[in-house]
Amino acid sequence: MKWKRFLAMAGVVLILSMYVIAIISAFSHNPEARSWLMAAIFSSVVVPVFLYAAQLVARVIRQNKDEPGTAGKNKEL
Repeated sequence: MKWKRFLAMAGVVLILSMYVIAIISAFSHNPEARSWLMAAIFSSVVVPVFLYAAQLVARVIRQNKDEPGTAGKNKEL
């Protein structure tokens, strides 16, 4: 359960840092401020999706390690 918390905190830090950079560049009249804002908005969508996908992959890998001999096989009911 700790790895989920770590991934969530890493995602929050990444997204917040993108917004902080966008705000700082906007107040300093940087010509790339719009690009930083677009990157922050993009990362607000992509980072959580990527972290969710990483959690799904980790769950599948862990499930296959728990059950030897079932890697790549579908369970029939």
